[in-house]
Amino acid sequence: MKKPSLAVTLPALALSGLLLSGCGMFRSHKAWDTAKQESPLEIPPGLDTPSASAALVIPPPGANTPTANGAVAGVNGQPAAIADGFVLSDNVDNVYRRVGQTLEVGDIGQVQAHDDTAHTYTLTVNAAPVTEEKPGLFGRMFGRKATTKETGPSAPHQVQLSVNPSGQNASEIRAQGDPAAVAKVVDALKARMGG
Repeated sequence: MKKPSLAVTLPALALSGLLLSGCGMFRSHKAWDTAKQESPLEIPPGLDTPSASAALVIPPPGANTPTANGAVAGVNGQPAAIADGFVLSDNVDNVYRRVGQTLEVGDIGQVQAHDDTAHTYTLTVNAAPVTEEKPGLFGRMFGRKATTKETGPSAPHQVQLSVNPSGQNASEIRAQGDPAAVAKVVDALKARMGG
């Protein structure tokens, strides 16, 4: 095999070195040398962070009073539902009497005491503790809803029911006590009384 001559190899190496250097020696660097620092961007008025001064304002007393449909002040202007009671369109005496007639059946709970002047009932209600099971990742992806599950045996709990005026010609029924027992009483009364 014949070796290439030195006269051919040296120019080829010089040309390949020039090509590999990216022709950087032909570029001008004057633009970089004359560059100036520009002023930083300014945020136009009104586009900076919103004021948070009203974020922790405590509402005035009575701001959470339910309306005739049972809604109270909520978040972002959306009304929230009352979980421990509901509102009926009738005067306090009539609603108190209707609640008493509904409780006389005895399947919601046993009436232990009642106060006709204060419009209150004291009940003993059998209810099991309830927990909410949230669906897993795939359940949430495919629209499965959270379910409630009883986590223990039923036990007697005391619930205090009160009937109070709410606005004009409306009455509010509220329950206090164990959350599971309160939910059972409120749901049953709503279903039977049309709340």
